[in-house]
Amino acid sequence: MTTDNNPLPRRHFLGQTAALGAYIATTRLARGQNTGGVKRLGIGFIGCGGRAGAHLGMARSLRDNLKMPVELVACCDIYKPRREKFKQAAGIPNAYASHRELLADPAVDLVCIATPDHQHAPQAIDAIKAGKHIYCEKPVSHWSQFETTRALADAAASAKTAFVCGTQAMSDPAWMEMKKLIRSGIIGQPIHAETGFFRTGDWGERGMNIDDPNAKPGPDLDWEAFLSPDRPKVPFTVDRLFRWRLFEDYAGGPVTDLYPHCLAQVVDMLDLAFPERVVGIGNVSRYPYELRSVPDTFHLIAEFPKGFTLTLQGTQGNNHQATPQRGAGQRTPVVRGWDGTLSIDPNNKEILFRATEGSSKSPAVQKFAIPGNEDNLMLWKNLVECALAGRTDTWSPMDLAFRTQTVLQMAMLANRANKAAVFDAARRSFTV
Repeated sequence: MTTDNNPLPRRHFLGQTAALGAYIATTRLARGQNTGGVKRLGIGFIGCGGRAGAHLGMARSLRDNLKMPVELVACCDIYKPRREKFKQAAGIPNAYASHRELLADPAVDLVCIATPDHQHAPQAIDAIKAGKHIYCEKPVSHWSQFETTRALADAAASAKTAFVCGTQAMSDPAWMEMKKLIRSGIIGQPIHAETGFFRTGDWGERGMNIDDPNAKPGPDLDWEAFLSPDRPKVPFTVDRLFRWRLFEDYAGGPVTDLYPHCLAQVVDMLDLAFPERVVGIGNVSRYPYELRSVPDTFHLIAEFPKGFTLTLQGTQGNNHQATPQRGAGQRTPVVRGWDGTLSIDPNNKEILFRATEGSSKSPAVQKFAIPGNEDNLMLWKNLVECALAGRTDTWSPMDLAFRTQTVLQMAMLANRANKAAVFDAARRSFTV
C-alpha cells in the first residue's frame, strides 16, 4: 500500500498542488472596518457544532476582554438549523450553506475551521486560495488523506496568510521552555521521547449530541457536502452526521483526534523531521458496540533520523497517569538524551532535569520554573497578532501539523496493514 493510493474510495484533487503552487495572492489584513487607523479582522466560522461554540467564546473574549481588533461576521454549516442557531447566538450578520460561499464574503479575513476531520484539509486549502488567515482544528486532516495533507502544507508554505492548527498544547509555556533547554544542549544528543494520552470514557464519540433524531437530507441538510468527494457514498444516518467520530470514514479515534495534543509539542521541541519508520498497534478494547469502527486503544513507535525513537501510548479505557498532567488526559512528555532527561516535576510547576549516570553535567538535578499554563485563548491571540503584523510564524504552524500528522497517519495505516510504514524522504511519501 502506498500513500498515493488512498485506502478509501475517492475522486481526489488532481492537479491541486500545481494550482496551489500558482497562488500569488497577498494577505488581506483588513476588509472589515478600520477604526482609528487600527486594522480589523472579520472572523468567519466554518462549521457550527459544539467545538465551534467553544471557539465563538474565545473569539468574543479576544474582542471584549483583550480588546483585539476582531469582528464576528459570518458562519456556515451544511445543516440549516445548526447554522441559524449559531448565527443568532453569535449575533453575526451572515450565515451560509457552504464554506465556499463564506470564503467569497469580502468581510471575512480569518476563518475558524471546526468541521469533521475529513473536511479540514480541503477547506483549509480553499481558504488559502481565498487569501484567508486560518485557525484549523486538529487533526489537520483525516488519517487517510496524506496526499491532501501534503498539498495543504505546500500551499501554506507559499502563502502569506497566517495558519494555526488548533492543538492547545502549543500554547503551554512548559514546552517552549523545554525546547529552549534542549537547544541549549542540556540533555546532549536526544535519543528517546515518550508521551501519551489516557482517559476513561467514550463521551467524545458515542456521547456526541444528536441535534434532531428525525433529521433527513434535503434543502436544510446537504448530505453530499458532508461526505465530500473522497468519502464512501453511504446512505444517510443521524449517527453518521451527528456522531461522526464513531466512524473511521470521518475520524481516527484517539490516534488522530486526541494524540496531536500530546505529540505536536514533542515534534516541535525536538524539531523532528519526518519519521523513517512507524509501527502501530490498536484495537477496540473497552467500547465494542456496533457503530464504533475507530479504536479506543492505540500505541505507536516511530523511528527518526540520527537514531532517535519516540513512543506514544494511550487508551480511552483508563485515565491513570504515571506523570503529572499539563492538559486533560495528556501524559507529559519525557525526553531523554545522552547526558540527561527532561520531564515535569511532580509539583507540575517546574521542568525537571536529571543527569544521566556518568554524565559530567552539574548539578545533576536542576529545576526550571514554568511561567504559566496551557491556554487556548493565547493560541488564538497569537494567530491574530501574526495576521495583523503580516507574519506567518505562529506557535502551531502547518509545517508542524504536517510532520505531526504524518506520524499518526503512518501509524494508523501500519496498524490496518499489520506492517511497518516506511517513509521516503525524497518523494515525501510513505509505503505500508
